[in-house]
Amino acid sequence: MIISQFRNYTPINILFLSLVGFVLCLGIFLHVPDKLDSVIFEPALGNLLGENNLINLSPATNVFITLILTIFQATILNRITSHFNLLGKPSFLVALMYMTLASLFLPFLVLSPTLICNFISIWMLSKLLSLYRQTDVKAEMFDLGMIVGIGSLIYFPFLSMFFLLWIALLIFRPFNWREWITPLLGLATIYFILGVIYLWVGKMDLFYTIWLPFTYKFPTAIRIQLFDYLVLVPVLFTLILFLLILKDNFFKSIVHIRKSFQLLFFMLCLAVASFYWNKKLTEAHFLLCAPPVAIYMAYYFTYAKKKWFFEVVYAIIALTIIYFQFF
Repeated sequence: MIISQFRNYTPINILFLSLVGFVLCLGIFLHVPDKLDSVIFEPALGNLLGENNLINLSPATNVFITLILTIFQATILNRITSHFNLLGKPSFLVALMYMTLASLFLPFLVLSPTLICNFISIWMLSKLLSLYRQTDVKAEMFDLGMIVGIGSLIYFPFLSMFFLLWIALLIFRPFNWREWITPLLGLATIYFILGVIYLWVGKMDLFYTIWLPFTYKFPTAIRIQLFDYLVLVPVLFTLILFLLILKDNFFKSIVHIRKSFQLLFFMLCLAVASFYWNKKLTEAHFLLCAPPVAIYMAYYFTYAKKKWFFEVVYAIIALTIIYFQFF
């Protein structure tokens, strides 16, 4: 069975992961649209790139590249989770859950700014989880501020992850005002360099339009049909099961693990809350939620006792995704 197989930490699971990913996006492969142009940068970079901002690939190639990138993200996230021992035992469950979540909606299955930003999210998560073990993190926080800035150039709502840096300092570190200032300096450095480039090419008026999302009223219209939410029902049910398992194990875990799960919660909250900074919101925005939710779901499947039950739960999730792709 799938969950039992991915509970094993073995390289063969990379092959099985690729197979699962292909099956979960089979619907879009069989019903590829005639044209599929992907914009992978927000106006911050898009204003400079112009028409080069469009990725003109055949729809099948677009989906295939997205699948390959998602597999890479899943394996990297799984490696980070195993390195910090967040689940208590090594497995490939995080990779499986990430691949599953990245197949929930059709916009997840094509190239998008949020797909690219998830590489940055995973990189950030690795650095943030390592703060607990370091004596001096000012240089690390400066780098993280720059990383958030780079991510926001690709997808502006990613800027919300800047607050995650301060939250991580609250969770992992005693207060040090220098550590709180350095992320601001890192973020400012990115936008200072960008401003200089805009001034150099004579597009300074367009530079100011980057900040228009701060003027959007809350809430912005959400173009998601209620029918689309039904695919989330088994995922939400799994998260409830996760909370029940976590309730029993939370205080048995070491301090770093408990703090890490708190950090993941705030990462999820910020990813959801930043939706209104995107004027043309689609489901693709919520791909930013995949890394923390994947770890939460993997935690449940790691400690669930009844094999028949957790196998059925995952089967329902997978079958629901496939069903909604075809219907």
